[in-house]
Amino acid sequence: MPTAKQEVADLLRQLPDDCSLEDIQYRLYVLEKTNRGREDIAQGRGYVNDEAKQRLDRWLES
Repeated sequence: MPTAKQEVADLLRQLPDDCSLEDIQYRLYVLEKTNRGREDIAQGRGYVNDEAKQRLDRWLES
């Protein structure tokens, strides 16, 4: 598993040279959220599609 520093270095290599700091911040935000989501799933803290749809339906009804 790569370190946070390695992940950032890889991310920066993938971005175009003319990207803005805002672009970098957004990509770091997405990377962190993706990593947290994967960790949640690995720890059993996720929902299968049907459960998520039911929860969303209940939320939209209220």
